[in-house]
Amino acid sequence: MSVDVQERRKFTAALLGDEAAPPPSDPSPQVVRGVALHVTAHMLTVATPKGEERFLFERTTAFWRGRDVGPQEIRVGDDVLVRCGGGGRWVVDRLWAQLGRITGTIVSADGDTVVVDPGHGRPPATAVIPYRSSGRMSVRHPVLEPGYLFDAVGVREGGTVQTTVPATTQPPHPVSRAPRRPPVRRVPRALSGIVSWYDPAYGRAAHTDPRAHAPGAAYPALDPGSDCGPDCDRSDPCLPLPLLSLGATVGVRNDDTGVAGVFPVLNCASAASRFCDRCRDGTGDTSGRLAELTLPAFVALGGRPEAGCFAATMEAG
Repeated sequence: MSVDVQERRKFTAALLGDEAAPPPSDPSPQVVRGVALHVTAHMLTVATPKGEERFLFERTTAFWRGRDVGPQEIRVGDDVLVRCGGGGRWVVDRLWAQLGRITGTIVSADGDTVVVDPGHGRPPATAVIPYRSSGRMSVRHPVLEPGYLFDAVGVREGGTVQTTVPATTQPPHPVSRAPRRPPVRRVPRALSGIVSWYDPAYGRAAHTDPRAHAPGAAYPALDPGSDCGPDCDRSDPCLPLPLLSLGATVGVRNDDTGVAGVFPVLNCASAASRFCDRCRDGTGDTSGRLAELTLPAFVALGGRPEAGCFAATMEAG
């Protein structure tokens, strides 16, 4: 049995309570992020923190740049995320270019432009809804007014995200009118819900920002007294989550793929507690957001960024 399989089974057993969780690890040796330097129909050269790396395409390689495209749509200078498949370390299974996501509470909207507050101290982010995506977006996000939640995936262009895919169905009420939930007296060791993703290097040069390459998580329930301040006040969280501190670890298993990993908590994700949604493309029926993984961590567990999330089991701390 390989070391990877052994570690995966150890972690699965830990989630079920059979043994202690393994130490923090990096589960993403087959996920690479960088800047496209050269693209042909058969090969890609990427600038990464380790230098230039070359990858091969197969007939089954899939490409995404706001939608499924061919390799000719990948441009020099694109921020690319590469997942290598069973064909080898250098054979691309799937590639995403210029991934962007806007998640949070709407601050203002003017025509096709929506300004969103992502919470936990991050600056406002701007989403642009192109006409070709407006129908799909309006079905999932019918109310583009201040106070309502917004979550969409698209292509980064300049300082905005051209949204193409709604990542969730918008709740029918503003955040201030969310239903109150009864207090939970006991938090279970293994929690079920969904896991989404975020980009800690959003708006920065991903190839030079180490946060863009680090496997980790943003957690919705950081200790407000030491880590996140009043911005982490979650008066009515969707899920019962134990308080953690920055540097603690969370174990996450993708319930759709069975792949698991252990990640350090890098950021606060208090805004995630406002979403009580399910994964629209997932097989599970669990709801509520457990954590937001960085892009390399999310993809390493088999997640598809354009889907926005996957059903997961998590053990905190």
